Amino acid sequence: MLKGEELKNKVLLALDEIRPFLKNDGGDIKLLSIEDEKLVKVQLMGTCVGCTVNQMTLKSGVEMTVKKHAPQIEKVVNVEVAEA
Repeated sequence: MLKGEELKNKVLLALDEIRPFLKNDGGDIKLLSIEDEKLVKVQLMGTCVGCTVNQMTLKSGVEMTVKKHAPQIEKVVNVEVAEA
């Protein structure tokens, strides 16, 4: 099981793999946290925020890619952060 910095690096690698597809549509993604080494919290940004298919993107794109790099991750959730 991956831990700490190694797990974070694997998750970031996965996000880097999916990022070009998001940017192609005017969006982006940011890692917010990894909790209990099972739950990844991300923030979708740009056009991804209001996109009607962002939950599908999160599940079939982001979550699948993260699990490929870090199989112990059980879930990836988007946290909407209010902009100041």
